[in-house]
Amino acid sequence: MNSIDAAEKVLHDEGRPMRPVEIADRMIQQGLWQTAGSTPGATIDARISVDIRDHGDTSRFQRTERGVFALRSWGLNEYVAKPFRKKPLNIEQEPEPAGAVEVNEDETLEIVAQLSFTDAAERILREYADRKPMNYRDLTRKALELGLIKTRGLTPEQTMYAQILTEMDRNQKRGEQGRFIKHGRGLIGLTNWIDVGLASEIEQHNNEVRKRLRNRLYGITPGEFEDLIGSLLITIGFESVQVTSRSNDGGIDVRGTLVVAGVIRTNMAVQAKRWRNNVQAPIVQQVRGSLGTHDQGLIITTSDFSPGARQEAERSNAVPVALMNGEQLVTLLVEHNIGISRTSYDLIELT
Repeated sequence: MNSIDAAEKVLHDEGRPMRPVEIADRMIQQGLWQTAGSTPGATIDARISVDIRDHGDTSRFQRTERGVFALRSWGLNEYVAKPFRKKPLNIEQEPEPAGAVEVNEDETLEIVAQLSFTDAAERILREYADRKPMNYRDLTRKALELGLIKTRGLTPEQTMYAQILTEMDRNQKRGEQGRFIKHGRGLIGLTNWIDVGLASEIEQHNNEVRKRLRNRLYGITPGEFEDLIGSLLITIGFESVQVTSRSNDGGIDVRGTLVVAGVIRTNMAVQAKRWRNNVQAPIVQQVRGSLGTHDQGLIITTSDFSPGARQEAERSNAVPVALMNGEQLVTLLVEHNIGISRTSYDLIELT
């Protein structure tokens, strides 16, 4: 899967506008894309920006805020940057130093870095809430007042609340300790306000369960592991999934079709490696050699990949092969409740 298709899938699955760094992180975590670069977020920013520039209104993507991308099919308002006019220079005044900010003639602007809705909410709770939960409407008003967010939508409060709840749900599915906690009646607080010992114990417990789940994978048979991978692919949106290794299909263990937004269909050929040692470059070459004309390759392992394997997977002038290591695999299994169960507790507060 190329980076543009992978970015579209991540946005579709998340169902909300996202910054390039978030998109790149999700792509890598889900094994949809691999890169040897040190700034994957910048790479995705550039590729989506080029797609918007080249295709205009027909691009799959759009900007909804500065540095925030969404799918155009969602019908959100388009972000349009407002150009600044340079203030005329009085011949008697000293020139401004290099890098000075240009401002409108009639106003002086306080330059504030705009954030995502959730990052803005975290900052306000951390700096202005005095460790007391705030209603999402108050969070939104404060974020707009401080210029931390900018939106042309008519319901920014609902956007704020929806994005916070979406992030909380995603973290819960992954068994991860998130930033926010819901107190009822629209009140939002920060997780780190809770007693440090309790939060730490929960995180340690979940990390231990993840390790045990990964170790359990080594104890099943290769056939059972391939069946597990087939079930996982179905759960995350693949269609026509078929375990093929028993028919010696050129080293390919599972085949399926990844469907994005009901329109884009990508045939995936998957090799499942229940290994403790890192996968090396020859395995990537073997998978690439087994691909059909319209196939994309994916290797899923319980271990990890050597630097050479990662370089081979992204080799120029060759069909890219996506890589999913053991940590990413366990994250997906936990997110989709495969091999684990959940126990929830209610946190009560005085009103």
